[in-house]
Amino acid sequence: MRAARAILFLLLVYLAIAYLLIPTLTSRYYKRHPTFDDNPRITTTSDGHPGDPLNVAIIGTKEQVEAIMKAAKWYPAAALGLRTDLAIAADSVLSRSDDEAPVSNLYLFGRKEDLAFEQPVGDNPRQRHHVRFWRIDGADVDGRSVWIGSASYDERVGLSHTTGQITHHIDADVDKERDHLFADLKQTGELADDYAVDGFHAEREGRNGGGDRWFTDGTLDVAVIAEGSQ
Repeated sequence: MRAARAILFLLLVYLAIAYLLIPTLTSRYYKRHPTFDDNPRITTTSDGHPGDPLNVAIIGTKEQVEAIMKAAKWYPAAALGLRTDLAIAADSVLSRSDDEAPVSNLYLFGRKEDLAFEQPVGDNPRQRHHVRFWRIDGADVDGRSVWIGSASYDERVGLSHTTGQITHHIDADVDKERDHLFADLKQTGELADDYAVDGFHAEREGRNGGGDRWFTDGTLDVAVIAEGSQ
């Protein structure tokens, strides 16, 4: 009788773990850790050419994203236009740093970036870190937005190989910029979690709309902002 009760107890424990606890924890994990399988891998330019590859994502409200980027010493980037093109040229000649240096528009989900940030490098406006983010519609986690982005490093100013416009040319190693951004985010102490989506990119090298070469190990890094962050 005692043995039967023990067997029944173990059976109930097994059923509870296998059919209730594990599915609940697994569902909660994947709900809070989206895989991004349904998302594009590369941005496009305004005329439909391939842009820069996506390599970062962040989970949080718009206000939380703006706050953590500020804490990480990344600044909102201005929109690109004739005035800002001329400002880039003048800053390059005079070696003036610009915390709000513009970035060109790239497109995802049929729209330009929702947020863009940059981090100057000393007093050299020709070089800077920058990242663009797009909000993924319908992919909220715990009521907070999911943003996917493209981080790359501008190594010099020149003319676009495709349009002839004044632009920044990126460093081909986009993984290095991804890692730099995440190191800055982690130092803020405002992340609840971070994880990697391995194999996000099947094609691991290419050229963007300006003709710049890029390559990646294929990983998308994801940061989860702590829910109490402001």
